[in-house]
Amino acid sequence: MGERLGEILVREGFITTEQLDNALKYQAKHGGRLGSAVIKLKFATEEDIAEILSNQFGVPSVNLASFDIEESLLKLIPAEVARKYLLIPISRTGASLTLAMADPSNVFAQDDIKFMTGYNVEPVVASENAITKAIERYYGSGKSLAVASTEIDTHENGRSKYMDDFDDFDSDISDQSDDMAAEFINVEDFDDLVSGAVDELEVVDEEDEDAIVSVEDLEAPIVKLVNGILIKAINMGVSDIHFEPYEKSFRVRTRLDGVLRKELGLPLKIKDAVTSRVKIMANLDISERRLPQDGRIKMRLGPKREMDFRVSTLPTLFGEKVVLRLLDKTNLQTDMTQLGFSERQLAEFQEAIHKPYGMCLVTGPTGSGKTTTLYSALTQLNSISDNIMTAEDPVEYNLMGINQVQMHDAIGLNFAASLRSFLRQDPDIIMVGEIRDFETAEIAIKAALTGHMVLSTIHTNDAPTTINRLLNMGVEPFLVASSVISIVAQRLARTVCPKCAEPVQVPPEALIHIGFMEHEIGTFDVKKGRGCSYCSQTGYKGRVALFEVLTITDEIRELILRGASAMEIRETAVALGMQTLRGSGLEKIREGRTTLEEIVRVTYGN
Repeated sequence: MGERLGEILVREGFITTEQLDNALKYQAKHGGRLGSAVIKLKFATEEDIAEILSNQFGVPSVNLASFDIEESLLKLIPAEVARKYLLIPISRTGASLTLAMADPSNVFAQDDIKFMTGYNVEPVVASENAITKAIERYYGSGKSLAVASTEIDTHENGRSKYMDDFDDFDSDISDQSDDMAAEFINVEDFDDLVSGAVDELEVVDEEDEDAIVSVEDLEAPIVKLVNGILIKAINMGVSDIHFEPYEKSFRVRTRLDGVLRKELGLPLKIKDAVTSRVKIMANLDISERRLPQDGRIKMRLGPKREMDFRVSTLPTLFGEKVVLRLLDKTNLQTDMTQLGFSERQLAEFQEAIHKPYGMCLVTGPTGSGKTTTLYSALTQLNSISDNIMTAEDPVEYNLMGINQVQMHDAIGLNFAASLRSFLRQDPDIIMVGEIRDFETAEIAIKAALTGHMVLSTIHTNDAPTTINRLLNMGVEPFLVASSVISIVAQRLARTVCPKCAEPVQVPPEALIHIGFMEHEIGTFDVKKGRGCSYCSQTGYKGRVALFEVLTITDEIRELILRGASAMEIRETAVALGMQTLRGSGLEKIREGRTTLEEIVRVTYGN
């Protein structure tokens, strides 16, 4: 932009060097912009400053006193936003909104207004004094247009034309889900959904937990829409939110109890605005749309509840897909007795993690609850006498008294590098987020053999195949046999809704087919939820973990050393009393906690 305003004023002869010094001192003492200080000291007029600013920024200048701004324009931008950026809307032509700005070079302000209103921004310049007077004139000294900002182009019945663009839910969604959809589609209901939380809602900078985005940034239509979706997801207890752009639609899906379902259809024209809003909240680069990005949103809902969202963006054929994973600290189950272990499984796993050294592995697919199991183990092991260190990617929950390290592959801070550093930090217990390669596996095993308890995860289908996975990575059989002391495989199965659960008749052959013994038939009730408002007509509410705990006994070590197959290891472990994932599922059916269909969905038959 070249010269500064003060230099231009002196060069053009509007003020002297001495007057510039006085204006700078006035600005330092009272704040505001230099042009405002010059006007207040009566060194130059508002028209002079507007002319200079016009030349400086290369945009037209306007005299706001000659404008009569329409109320419909004022409703587009809340008063707090106007004051924050020192701007005011003065006209609208087609898809363009003309803004009078004190600083037309502020592209961040222009981007916010563009995303907030859906209009292209055409800046013109006016002095700070003129804009401040206009804001006071049209908005009032303290009046907020937060509510008005959601009333753009309303029908006579109060319903917004903006909301008319929402698609209906899929026709096969239940009546209860249709009621839920109405909360998003109807403006008044949507405002009711958000209004109770907006005043207490804070978006916290990941680097500075004391910093928050002020309320004015939460009151524009797009912003309220995004906040409403997030708040609704929190209230429903979903684990993930998917914003998915397609050629002719923009869909929002949520994962409830492990199953994805369509929640909302949005107008395609707001796709970029919604995506950008989420990226702004997660401190991501809104201008980068060609590469994946990862970020995090931290929200406070009231004084005692926090919610973290792990944000991932991915460029697709028709735009960026955004997935948010909800990490609710209040729902973190660290009581190991409540996870779903059988009495014997719990005793075996607790005995393993309390040994002075060795390696305990937890295996299963993404979203199977491995992190929760490890955190519950760390919580039980956490004491003032032990130095516990974790290497995680990402750190999902903060645990008091445990040293947690976030991985950054871009700078070389990976699991292997962290493990090497940990061993120089006098650790007693080490948790590695995931064993992905030979290097990490080798260091973790050496740590387990040199007096440390090592906890980690690995991706395999069941406990016995974990041993083969380590061997395939290149770890020697004798190292696996001497370091690994326990392997836990797990899955999450949906539980029957307690409000609408009822016994159902199941053919005996179906029970036998999934693994029940013939003599068991008739000794227990098979339950299923018929669907109610409490479970959103699904028949399920919540999830329970199914476990398979393989304790590495002397017999299992012998098999590992001679290179036995996973099938041989499984057969021997079952003969020694190991309960398989399917067996754990059958136990949950006997207890009436889940259904046959759910166990068939998440486990193999053996």
